This record gives sequence, structure tokens and C-alpha cells, in this order.
Amino acid sequence: MAKKGKKHQEALKLVDRSKSYEVAEAIALVKETAKANFDETVEAAFRLGVDPKKADQQIRGAMVLPHGTGKSQRVLVFAKGDKAKEAEAAGADYVGESDYINKINQGWFEFDVVVATPDMMAEVGKLGRVLGPKGLMPNPKTGTVTFEVEKAVQDIKAGKVEYRVDKSANIHVPIGKISFDNQKLVENFEAITDTLVKAKPQASKGTYMKNASVASTMGPGIRVDVSNMVRR
Repeated sequence: MAKKGKKHQEALKLVDRSKSYEVAEAIALVKETAKANFDETVEAAFRLGVDPKKADQQIRGAMVLPHGTGKSQRVLVFAKGDKAKEAEAAGADYVGESDYINKINQGWFEFDVVVATPDMMAEVGKLGRVLGPKGLMPNPKTGTVTFEVEKAVQDIKAGKVEYRVDKSANIHVPIGKISFDNQKLVENFEAITDTLVKAKPQASKGTYMKNASVASTMGPGIRVDVSNMVRR
């Protein structure tokens, strides 16, 4: 087991691992335990009472955080004609067709999100073996396969995040940077929590949101009491 650094050990002393903190208190503690010399990302993690192996308990989607993530996303759009012009006008970083498909096949990955119009998916689908493992394949469930390319690009640039339950029934979502005001981080956390609560599958039985936590890139996890948000 890797030995934790001195800064991490000092941060751990500030956290009561047996306690679930109120959201505002947890966010304040995240900032206090962020010891790195860069603007760390703050991430929320949720353990859900679902069985990811069952199709009717899969949770996947996307949403625009109220205050964004603090990260500038590079957007590649596969579109042609007027939709390509629309994507360019909306601020997409790269717009094209087969030219970018060839570049990706040659190892180019200078982008963070891929959007495609439905009529381009026959060609883009051929990149599944390359984009899929990296989580970059466009998907209708996350709004990245759409003819509404202007809205898609604008949402991504405004701080759209994707969420997807993993095989262990966990979901991890970035909610901002340590440099954000506390209230902005609180509101982003509450927004993703509300979204996940509303996404509860009917087939999920028992406790749905088993636990939640927040942490900075290099800091310890801090448990958050979300009982009030789950009930409201």
C-alpha cells in the first residue's frame, strides 16, 4: 500500500471519518483539507442502491451545473452543411466530418467532448472502439447525439457534466474548483444530488442514496448528509 504524504496525513486529522457533515460544512472542510499547490477539482461521489447489471437500473445522463465546473471543455462536433456552421457559431473548437475521423484513427485526441448529429452517427460509430473506452462516444442519453448542436455546444461550454453509474453502483461528478466560492460549490452539489434523486429507477428498492461524499483532487473524502435533500 502506498504511503500517504505528510500533507494528506495532516488533512486527514481534520476530518471525522465517522461523521456525515451538512453540505456547507463539508464544502468548507474540503477547502481546509486542500493542500496542493494548484487549483484542485472538487468532486462529488455517490453510492446508490441500484444493481448496475440490470438494464432497468442503469443511471446515465447529463446536466448543466448552476456555476459550471471551472474547466474549459474542448468540443469536437461531427456535422455537415448548415449544422456545421451552427456548431462553429456556437463556439465549437473543432467541426468536421471524415477529416476528423481520420485524425482520430491516427491518434489525435485534442478534445474533451464529442457531439454528433444523428445523420453522422453511421460514420462516427466506426470510432466506437477508439472513443468508447475513453468515455468520448456521443450518446443520445447525454445530449451529444442531436440536431440541436447550438444548444449542445453552449451547454457543454456552460458547465455541462455527464453522470453514469459504474459497475459498483457509484457515480462521480466534478462540481467545481477549490477557488470557487463556497456557496457556488454547495449549489452545484445540491443540483447534482437533486438530479440523481429524480433519476431513481422504479426498480430500485430499499435505500436509494446510500451515502455521498466530496473531496478535492488530493484531499480526503468527506461524507455528506444528504437525507434532507433525498426527502424533499
